[in-house]
Amino acid sequence: MNPNKNHFPEGDAFRRELNGRYRSATIGEVLFLSALLIAVISLTALLYNIVDGAFGYTAYEYKVDPSTITSKPLNELTQPELVEVLKANISKGAYNKLNNEQAMETRSQADLLSLVLERIIRIDTKAVWSLSDSLFHKTEIEAEVAEKYPDAKLEFRTWLTMNFITAPMSSRAEFAGARTAILGSLWLVGIAVLFALPIGVGAAVYLQEYAPKNLFTRIIQTNINNLAGVPSIVYGMLGLALFVRVLEPLTSGSIFGVTDSNGRTVFAAGLTMGVLVLPLIIINAQEAIKAVPDSLRQAAYGVGATRWQTIWHHVLPNSVAGILTGTILSISRAIGETAPLIVVGASTFITVDPDGLFSKFTALPIQIFNWTTRAQPEFHAIAASAIIVLMVLLLSLNATAILLRNRFQRRL
Repeated sequence: MNPNKNHFPEGDAFRRELNGRYRSATIGEVLFLSALLIAVISLTALLYNIVDGAFGYTAYEYKVDPSTITSKPLNELTQPELVEVLKANISKGAYNKLNNEQAMETRSQADLLSLVLERIIRIDTKAVWSLSDSLFHKTEIEAEVAEKYPDAKLEFRTWLTMNFITAPMSSRAEFAGARTAILGSLWLVGIAVLFALPIGVGAAVYLQEYAPKNLFTRIIQTNINNLAGVPSIVYGMLGLALFVRVLEPLTSGSIFGVTDSNGRTVFAAGLTMGVLVLPLIIINAQEAIKAVPDSLRQAAYGVGATRWQTIWHHVLPNSVAGILTGTILSISRAIGETAPLIVVGASTFITVDPDGLFSKFTALPIQIFNWTTRAQPEFHAIAASAIIVLMVLLLSLNATAILLRNRFQRRL
């Protein structure tokens, strides 16, 4: 027997080893804190960059002098007066088109004022400055405007307004809104979750509770794990081939009598996003089901419950929190995807809101991409505003899912 087998260091050797352990712990703590600090700095820089672009000074001119249209300031005109201004200064066909889209009598004063500015006065934006420049270089900005644009008005503009959220898309950044894109994103997330959640949970239940542990199921499990990491563009190609072309009678609505649509609809895009997040839901649901103690199953079997009764009444209720966590992650991925939507036919410019499964559509990430590729700085400003809207929308959806998860947890 080796007499040194259970030997512990003593004296100076013990102190050296103890000091070495303390040094290792200190180095590890410093590394972890450094990683956290870098993450916080990166996130702060990202948020600052977004907010910096959504607010700031804007220099603009009116192509038509408002005094030639009305003797009163535009913002003091009432709703009936704005309607009369529109009738008198745009063509009858254009007025009837706007009236058919939404009756003038039902439009708000802000909406009518926006139409007057867009269709009659026509704002010409000369320059846009970021929030940081507006705060720290105000004097230089005023001097630049006085020199380069002597007839322009300079005002501090908040591009992220309620009108931006409620207005449809426009070819002019000053009047463009994100309403159609917001509704499109909500339609896509809703269809994706309704499609993927029951299928994903069902697949997870079968693989975890029913499937035999053999080579075939191991191959299936490996493929599911691999599919969770497949680039999203591949899912877009799958959606184009399967949902847009092969299943066009279904996704276009032709089998239901819809004649003014094709396979490139919000329904096809939602199914594509559902397939995209399906592996993620399956994996998270499996882990949640696996975390349920076997003693709970054995207790149910001991009192005569069948396997399905055990799963329905005991396993699934105790794993619903983990399943909803997977759903939250799925929403986060689905709402930010762009490549699959472009492949299956999302519009980059659309002013009509999606009102059904077979509507044309766009989404917030696509609009953000489209606006950031434009050369005019005002489009970059509304892109920053749309990013803030997207983040708020994502946090709201995630918060809703978390509240539902916590509610289910309290019931158990």
